[in-house]
Amino acid sequence: MAGDRQEGNCVPVRNERERARPIKEVEAEELIQGICFKNGPPRRTGVELEWLLHDPDDPLCPVGPERLAPAVAEVRALPLRSTVTTEPGGQLELSSPPSPSLDDCITVVDSDLALVRGVLKGHGLVLTGHGHDLWRAPRRVLTEPRYAAMETYFDRFGSAGRSMMCSTASVQVCVDGGDDTDGPHGYRFRWRLAHLLGPVLVAAFANSPLAGGRPTGWKSTRQRVWASLDPARTLAPAPAADPRTAWASYALDAPVLCVRADGTDWTAPAGLTFRDWLRGRGPRPATEDDLRYHLTTLFPPVRPRGHLELRMIDAQPGEDGWIVPLAVTTALLDDPTSAGLALRALQPLVGDTDTPERAPRHPLWRAAARHGPAHPPLRDAAVACFAAAGEALARRGASAAVRSAVVSFVDRYVSQGRCPADDLLDTVPRKDIGS
Repeated sequence: MAGDRQEGNCVPVRNERERARPIKEVEAEELIQGICFKNGPPRRTGVELEWLLHDPDDPLCPVGPERLAPAVAEVRALPLRSTVTTEPGGQLELSSPPSPSLDDCITVVDSDLALVRGVLKGHGLVLTGHGHDLWRAPRRVLTEPRYAAMETYFDRFGSAGRSMMCSTASVQVCVDGGDDTDGPHGYRFRWRLAHLLGPVLVAAFANSPLAGGRPTGWKSTRQRVWASLDPARTLAPAPAADPRTAWASYALDAPVLCVRADGTDWTAPAGLTFRDWLRGRGPRPATEDDLRYHLTTLFPPVRPRGHLELRMIDAQPGEDGWIVPLAVTTALLDDPTSAGLALRALQPLVGDTDTPERAPRHPLWRAAARHGPAHPPLRDAAVACFAAAGEALARRGASAAVRSAVVSFVDRYVSQGRCPADDLLDTVPRKDIGS
């Protein structure tokens, strides 16, 4: 969500020279809290949409850089309000500007997507909404030093890193962090509720049951991939009274993914944390710019970036499938009444799964990824949360089209204990399910 406002406990704007100077550990902790938790009442909404790109006539065909580059260049030349980036496997991401309302956000992104689809059609490409590529093996097409270093880093933990980088796509909902109060608009409450909502959002919107054209045994293969990655940068921080201090510790204790340099080799020394780097154990002194860059390489389910970025939702089918998770998540976090109802619905799930494991390795998150809302406790919580969201959308004046889309999703999926993944599984021969 671009263009975050600077207020509350934010850090002052610094010039290029100041950001390039070495920093100390205490200063780094203060910077992290100011950069990642900007205090203010919840007012704005944003969304980041990742899409897989395919040739509609041959979905098994890899889309190589020689085909991707001219298409993306033409897309970036469009008069878009959203920011366009590409992921290592060629996935296209649109990041909306922060919008004053849900409907405004949807209008902007919907208009931008129409333009993007038109350009891609001219290149024989389409945007596809799946949480994990259904057919193709991971294949990195971006060659920038960051992605080469990222691949080297994640390869230390197995093959899941390449799948995450090249084969996954998501709907990332962005909401304001909140103010410094203890109520539903406060950042402590919103941080906790976002994490409690995570398993319900994973389950309800699971949409990645296949890989290599065959069932994986998981409704959200994307979440299974994320749960297999380096825990030091992909798990949620440990629960704490103040998420700002917990996040600062988490960020400093996370290993460095890459060290930017003049050449093409950005590989970081194995095991070097950012705290180690600040204490003089890195290849050169760490700067504020290094810290800011390091924060972009942390991938927990809820990431504070001034706003809160909820990263657990699979990319959705259809041209406008992304609207329902955006609407439901925003309503549950930004409407105080629905936030309280959601918290009451989610609280029993916490009591039933007392474990030191953190998301996305927590047993409840794993159940959500494997079973979707067919898991009875998650289905019950999802029904309650979606009902609360529907009431909030009506109170907050969401358009009839948005409210209708949410009702249709509930009728088709949530109330039936189904999710979009089940539609894909329905197309698979029964002999292949469970193989």
